[in-house]
Amino acid sequence: MDVSYIDSYSYSRLLGPQFPGLPGGFPGSPGGFPGSPGGQQAPTSPPPAFIPQQQTATPFAVDPGAISLCLFRNTYIWLRNGASFWYFPIFVGPRSVAGFRWNGRFWTIFGIDTRQIVSFTCF
Repeated sequence: MDVSYIDSYSYSRLLGPQFPGLPGGFPGSPGGFPGSPGGQQAPTSPPPAFIPQQQTATPFAVDPGAISLCLFRNTYIWLRNGASFWYFPIFVGPRSVAGFRWNGRFWTIFGIDTRQIVSFTCF
């Protein structure tokens, strides 16, 4: 299944309780997301060694169409709670993004509600 064309049932099963209002569970397979050919693997190298300058933030939710341009690319994200990190998105839904977050040493599976994202930039 191509993760860029996923039906709402599979989407809710993929994202699960990590995303409010969606039934099911977050994928438990280590290192990959089920449903994509061979499972989508985390990036094999770390993100860039710099932190980009934040662009002008918007008070509105991030548009899923805009962040979808960053699919499968190193992306730096700033959240409403002040957190920021490198991210590697592999799926964008109507109100959420799923992918891998860099924790400083390795990539971990991570999903976020787009309403929590203040701004982002991808490379």
